[in-house]
Amino acid sequence: MFEESLLPKEKAVYDALKNVIDPELGVSLVDLGLIYSVEVDDQNACHINWTLTTMGCPIIELLQDMIKKAALQVAGVEKCEAKLVYYPQWTPKMMSQVARLTLGIHI
Repeated sequence: MFEESLLPKEKAVYDALKNVIDPELGVSLVDLGLIYSVEVDDQNACHINWTLTTMGCPIIELLQDMIKKAALQVAGVEKCEAKLVYYPQWTPKMMSQVARLTLGIHI
């Protein structure tokens, strides 16, 4: 998990993203394993790479807006770019134990 390598402001953004709940699944994007990276540059711009559980998800724009809103609530973050990526391809193995238990998935 990349969380251990985050700088304090990046960790604050990552923690804020734990409150972004997928409205279809009722689980945070972090617990689903959909947040791939969080970086905050020296100009206080946040760059987040994230993905989807399935291609063609009908709520991409909603999720993107929720991600940006959460990041911008962190003190010192002035801009946010949330980039949807498809590599590495998401699998249920990327979910936290909490997400798997919540969704009844046993891997």
